[in-house]
Amino acid sequence: MQNKIILASKSKVRKDILDKNNIVSIVKPSNVDEDVVKIALIKERATPEIISKNLAELKANKVSIKHEDQMVLGADSVIDIDGELISKPESREEAMTILRKLNGKSHFLISSVCISKNGSMIWNYTDKATLTMKNFSDSELKEYLSKISDENLYAYNVYQIEGEGRNLFSSIKGDEDTVMGLPIKKIKEYLALQK
Repeated sequence: MQNKIILASKSKVRKDILDKNNIVSIVKPSNVDEDVVKIALIKERATPEIISKNLAELKANKVSIKHEDQMVLGADSVIDIDGELISKPESREEAMTILRKLNGKSHFLISSVCISKNGSMIWNYTDKATLTMKNFSDSELKEYLSKISDENLYAYNVYQIEGEGRNLFSSIKGDEDTVMGLPIKKIKEYLALQK
C-alpha cells in the first residue's frame, strides 16, 4: 500500500522529491504569511531552528484542520549566516545583497518538516546542512542572477542546488535533500512505521 499525504506547500521541488520516493501527495498550499511569523519569532529571540520548525508546524496544522484524519506535511527552510536569518528576496536588488552576504563564507541551511493530523503536530524533524560559497566578483554574481527566473528566485531563495546554484559552492556538507527543503529519508522512516 502506498502512503498518501497532503503537502502543505506549492514547492515543485518538494513535490518532485515525494513523487520520486513513491509517496503519493496532493498539494494544498497553506498560504501562511511567513514574514509576520518570522518577525514575531525574531523579536522573541527564537533561533533559526525554532523559526523553521514553527513555520513547518504552522503550515501543516493550518491545512490539516480542513482535512480530517489526513496526514499533512508542512516544510520550511531558512538560511542562517552568523545567526542572522536570511529570508527569500522580494527584489533582484535584495537577491544581490543576499548573495554578497553569503559570498566566500559558510552558512547553514536549516530544513524542518512536520506532519500534522486534525490540526495538531504528530511528528517533526529538523536538519541542518553547511554550505560554503566560493568567492565571486559582483559581475559574476550578476551573471548568475541573470540565469535565475523570477519565479524560482522569489519561491526558493537565491540558490537552488538542483540547478544553477550548485556552481556557487565549494562545499556542501549534509543531506542534499535537506538543502532542497525536504529531508526525505526521515519522512520515509516515519511513514513506514504508520503502515
